[in-house]
Amino acid sequence: MSKFEIPERVIFVCTGSKCEKRGSKYLYKSLKAYLKQKGMRDKLEVMEVDCTDRCKFAPVLTIQPDNIWLNEYTEKQVFKQVERLEQD
Repeated sequence: MSKFEIPERVIFVCTGSKCEKRGSKYLYKSLKAYLKQKGMRDKLEVMEVDCTDRCKFAPVLTIQPDNIWLNEYTEKQVFKQVERLEQD
């Protein structure tokens, strides 16, 4: 984004200790690279958050403003959800 723009949606990936141990940091980096490659950063942005306080369900992410929560996810499940959002 070259100027201050507000994306349509934001994916918040928890990268707290439990989530990170279960691959969330890797997923965060993969999503950032994917969105940049696809030129989707104006529609969908990914941000890391320190902790969502849902460690029992790690890894956790949320897609806002849709209020979609994924827990104990696989990378494949996340990218499938992102593909659905691309079509909106």
